[in-house]
Amino acid sequence: MSSAVTSNTFVGAGSFRCQDCGYTLTLSSSDALTACPSCGGTEFVRASLFNTERMSARVDAEHPDAKLVEPVASDRKAQMARAREQVEQPGEYLCFEEGGELRTIALSREWTRIGRSMAADVRFDDPTVSRRHALIVRQPDGVRLLDDRSLNGVFVNGARVDGQVLKDGDEIIVGRYRLCFLSVRPEPDGQG
Repeated sequence: MSSAVTSNTFVGAGSFRCQDCGYTLTLSSSDALTACPSCGGTEFVRASLFNTERMSARVDAEHPDAKLVEPVASDRKAQMARAREQVEQPGEYLCFEEGGELRTIALSREWTRIGRSMAADVRFDDPTVSRRHALIVRQPDGVRLLDDRSLNGVFVNGARVDGQVLKDGDEIIVGRYRLCFLSVRPEPDGQG
């Protein structure tokens, strides 16, 4: 059985599971372990990269439609309204806060990669995000979000998904980041 380590301990590369909530942190270099980004816990055990229960403690597994226990961000509607104000053209967009700043990114290509890799189109340099975390694919039937074999999974409106067509206002969770999908339609021209 693994012995517990505490936050602010030099632990090196690897995966560590929070003993309070089960959240898995993956460190890619020799770093000190930080407090859990999910619950603030400070006690961790080493976790296997091949664990099939990834993020299970963050999910209420007693219910068939398991969802994240974390509530939706309280300012989500205000954030979406601010993002819509920034949009000048019809289309599909991702918006998220980073460093206290609201970012809105147009989804204009067929494929948009989200991850920690330098090759990602939407890059989050954070150990809770896999190098290849998610893909957004524009298809004739809509915009689809796909889990790209991520360690911590991809969630839409709190439910873990492998793939799902996105609707305007859907909340996407990638690691510790909350993104919002916006689908902005052209203004009616007033002609009937």
